[in-house]
Amino acid sequence: MTGTPTHAPVASAPAPSRRRPSPTAPCSGPLVLGVVFLLVTAVLAATVVARPERPLPQPLDDIWLRWMGGPHDGPYAVVATLLDWLGGPLGVVVPLGLLVFLTVRRRWPSLLTLLTTYLVGNFLVQALKLGVDRPRPADPLVRVDHGSFPSGHVAGTALLVVIAVALLVPSGRRRGWWAAGALLALAMMWSRTWLHAHWLSDTVAGAATGAGTALVLWWAFTPLLSREAPARGREPQADRRLGNG
Repeated sequence: MTGTPTHAPVASAPAPSRRRPSPTAPCSGPLVLGVVFLLVTAVLAATVVARPERPLPQPLDDIWLRWMGGPHDGPYAVVATLLDWLGGPLGVVVPLGLLVFLTVRRRWPSLLTLLTTYLVGNFLVQALKLGVDRPRPADPLVRVDHGSFPSGHVAGTALLVVIAVALLVPSGRRRGWWAAGALLALAMMWSRTWLHAHWLSDTVAGAATGAGTALVLWWAFTPLLSREAPARGREPQADRRLGNG
């Protein structure tokens, strides 16, 4: 007579984890591009420091400055002057407006990212101005401060374009904004050279410094930014920002 077969106890299903999802891991794309931009600045700075009397890009700078010879009047003067003010006194309004907007929306990770990027970018520009100490072109048409390398106006424009698009524009809609931001940075580069305030290589270094700083810090803050994504209904993943937008 056979006994009743015994059955092994059925293992209960594991309880669902209640741990919060880990922050989004940053993609290396913005980091790599940012480092490349900063290396461009470093190389240009080294060429000026190595031969301050005749830097390597000086022949091209001289040719471009001759093209910007004038006449300095008419609608070009109006546009250049407006861009000069936008990158100077009026330029402070843009980051302040972003700070107010992010504070009202209680987007604290974005607020911290913006503050850090703005302060680090400005510190780097001033350090380069003092360290490189390049003379400006003769007879600038606007009031300028010490140090021609890099262009602070262009650096500030590029930095704010990158960080504003990163924090405010959804990843799927960034392509047009990147194009518009690039055109604004190019217009600022033209303005600074048309006004004889900078050499062309100064403006290239300014764009590389601003964009590079913003991209590297954007990558660094991606895990923190991912924590405010659920409240905003979108993911601030660094790997989508450059590819899809």
